Amino acid sequence: MASNDPEHREEEETAAVEDEDTGAQIAPIIKLEEVSVTTGEEDEDAILDLKAKLYRFDKEGNQWKERGAGSVKFLKHKESGKVRLVMRQSKTLKICANHLVIATMVVQEHAGNEKSCVWHAADFSDGELKDELFCIRFASIENCKKFMETFKEVAESQQDKEENKDASDTAGLLENLSVEDKKGKETLEKVNEVNEEKTPEKVEEPEKAAVDSEKKEE
Repeated sequence: MASNDPEHREEEETAAVEDEDTGAQIAPIIKLEEVSVTTGEEDEDAILDLKAKLYRFDKEGNQWKERGAGSVKFLKHKESGKVRLVMRQSKTLKICANHLVIATMVVQEHAGNEKSCVWHAADFSDGELKDELFCIRFASIENCKKFMETFKEVAESQQDKEENKDASDTAGLLENLSVEDKKGKETLEKVNEVNEEKTPEKVEEPEKAAVDSEKKEE
């Protein structure tokens, strides 16, 4: 039975029109091309990836300020072997921490909170190096311990790398000195040989030369 309500009848007609398939195909007005997006992490392998919230200590205000919540990673470069810590905010992907992990860095538990730890770093997240004191808080004690253990392992590995580099540089320097020393000896020997070849015959002593001259005059 059809309804006499005009509004109800109009709704039924609209629904029927919407359900009707005309078979028409509408081509997109603008064709979008795929654009490759680079993150700067293509040449690095992630050692650790955890969710956390990061804070930085504001020296002027003498208080902790939230830096952002998101994913913190340790990224190891495939060629150089250097490791950096990178953290991006979860929604905006804005970088809130970006620094190398070096041998002199020390990470320690935040006093009174087993889910947090602190460390100093020369951070580059704002486009310039800044000495920052960071504090990071995790959802669990296990994640915090995992972060600290990885941090310490990376710092120790960089220490070994620096020691190996110093040893290699020292060995190269000694080798160069040995080569230069050998070249110096060879050069000195050649100079001595040339000097011997160019040495004039022995000149008679002045007194003997004068006596011989007088004899010739007589």
